[in-house]
Amino acid sequence: MDNETLRAVATQVAGEAAELASTIRDESVIGGAVRTKSTETDVVTEADRAAERLVRDRLAELRPGESVLGEEEGGAGALDGLRWVVDPIDGTVNYLYGYPWYAVSLAAQVDGRSIAGAVVEPVSGRVWSAAEGGGAFCGEERLRASAADRLDLALVGTGFAYDVERRRGQAAATGRLLGRVRDIRRSGAASLDLCAVAAGWLDAYYEVGLKRWDWAAGALIAQEAGALLRLPAAGTSDGLGDEAMVCAAPGVADRLTAVLREVGAFEV
Repeated sequence: MDNETLRAVATQVAGEAAELASTIRDESVIGGAVRTKSTETDVVTEADRAAERLVRDRLAELRPGESVLGEEEGGAGALDGLRWVVDPIDGTVNYLYGYPWYAVSLAAQVDGRSIAGAVVEPVSGRVWSAAEGGGAFCGEERLRASAADRLDLALVGTGFAYDVERRRGQAAATGRLLGRVRDIRRSGAASLDLCAVAAGWLDAYYEVGLKRWDWAAGALIAQEAGALLRLPAAGTSDGLGDEAMVCAAPGVADRLTAVLREVGAFEV
C-alpha cells in the first residue's frame, strides 16, 4: 500500500472540502442552517454535512469500494482493513462564530491505525499532512516537535467536553495543572492542536473524550513530527482510561502524563 498516494488523496479531497466550507459559510451560518447534537452547545451546520458529502463523493470516485467513517453520517464500526476517517469541520463552534481556527481533517487508517492524513485550514490556507514513515509537513515545510525538556516551561493545549458536568471536572483539573506548566491554551479544534504540537507551537496537548475523527489525521502528523502519543483506545491497561489523548514533545511527555494523573485530568 502506497502511503504517499493516500496522503495525496487526503490532501486533495480535504482541500476541496475546505474550499466548499469557506465558500458556503455565510449561507450555512448566517442563513440559520444550524442544529445541535449531544447538547445545546454541540452544534452542527449545513456546511458540516455538505463538506462530508463532498468527501464521501470524491472518495467514491478516487478510491472506490473503500469505507468511510464520518462525524456527521457515521459509518461501519469495524476497524479491519482500509477506512477513511473524516471530520468535515473540526472546530464547528469556531466556524459558527467566524473564529478562524477550524479545519477539515481526513485520514486513511488500516486496522484502526492512521497511515496517511491531511488537515486543511480554509482561512489561513495551511495544509498539514503526513504519511506513515514519510514525515510530517505544513505545505512543503517539514515539521519537528519542540525540544522542550522542562514541564514548568511547557505550553500545553487542551479542550473541554460539551457535557456541563464533565466540563466542570475538566476545568478543575486544568486549574490544578496551570501552576505546573508555563501556560494553557484552549483553541477548540483538536486536529489543529495536534498539528500545533507537530510544528512546535505547543509543547504538548491532552484531552479526554475525543472521537476518532477528531484525532485520526492530526495524531499521525504529530507522531511523524517526533511527538509521543497516547491515543484513546478501549481496554488499555495503563490506568489512563479509554478516552485519554496525550501528545507531547519527547522531553516532557512522561512528566506531563504523571502530572496529569496527579491533578485528576483523566478522572472526568
